[in-house]
Amino acid sequence: MGVTLLCIEDYEAEAARRLPRAPLDYYRSGATSEITLKENKQAILSWYIRPRFLRDVTQHNMSTTILGHKVSVPFGVAPTAMQRMAHPDGECANARACARMNTVFTLSTIATSSIEEVAIAAPDSLRFFQLYIYKDRDVTAGLVKRAETEGFAAIVLTVDAPQFGIRRADARNKFALPEHLRMGNFQSDDDKGNLVNKSSGGSGINEYVVSLFDPSLTWDDIAWLKKLTKLPIVLKGILTAEDAILGVEAGAAAIWVSNHGARQVDQVPPTISVLPEIMKAVRDKCEVYIDGGFTQGTDIFKALALGAQMVFLGRPLLWGLACEGEDGAYNILNILKRELSSAMLLSGCATVKDITKDMVIRKEYYSRLY
Repeated sequence: MGVTLLCIEDYEAEAARRLPRAPLDYYRSGATSEITLKENKQAILSWYIRPRFLRDVTQHNMSTTILGHKVSVPFGVAPTAMQRMAHPDGECANARACARMNTVFTLSTIATSSIEEVAIAAPDSLRFFQLYIYKDRDVTAGLVKRAETEGFAAIVLTVDAPQFGIRRADARNKFALPEHLRMGNFQSDDDKGNLVNKSSGGSGINEYVVSLFDPSLTWDDIAWLKKLTKLPIVLKGILTAEDAILGVEAGAAAIWVSNHGARQVDQVPPTISVLPEIMKAVRDKCEVYIDGGFTQGTDIFKALALGAQMVFLGRPLLWGLACEGEDGAYNILNILKRELSSAMLLSGCATVKDITKDMVIRKEYYSRLY
């Protein structure tokens, strides 16, 4: 490549040089003024790590479990749409990278690789399927059954998208999926796979969502979904204790704290800021995951200390794909593994269970001492 890429920021900068403007802006943009996009990262920096010393860290082990599946690291890959815009192998390359790392990959409903293609590409990987519910419930049921048939381990229902947020960059670019690509899960002639290749003058993806996604969803629909599948249901997009409690009552196996990469409502709280509230509400009733602005091993350490069982990352894997395909995605995971390992060892944590709540503190604590 000729360029030494040592961290996520290096990969992001290199990806920005390589990607065409419209896909780049689609991947990196947030809603309206992008305040939450910035604050997701700023809020992570508002916590300090409190390292502990003279602890034996000889037997270092970063493994953990997610829904009963053992993984080698406490972070995985979040669903991001249309990954073949970043690299021709797209989601298949990303899934293979996760298999090499032995961690979880989450496939988006609006991926450019199908459920079946990803299963073939990474047959031994731990795979979750992220679900949007369509107005045509038969289409939705079909997606769930296909994921179950192909060995996916969970259904991740995104609850925060009755429509997509206002993303000004996509409107300016008149974003549409490039003509040579299709929604991988919709290959029939019913237009569900090719509407996103068109734009009437604004964002093609927003027009697609308004046309096809079901905005009438309620908590009752989780019961409908649970009747469709024996797979555990993860609720992605939760930002309040109230909704976390309702999710547990509805039978969710896990709550995924997320603000959709700051792409839905701007000026909602950063995810790490609401994590303590949700942990308090959920306690031990179900697993809790988080995404939103995590780009370093120290970021992941902080979320684990605040109670998250898994941390998910989306954009960093896109930057890896754009630069080096599968190897780039795997390198991203390895960078995060090395950084988290370093943070753990230098903070006195031999295992993930050693990362406890008392090992992080808000910055303002120290200013109050004087």
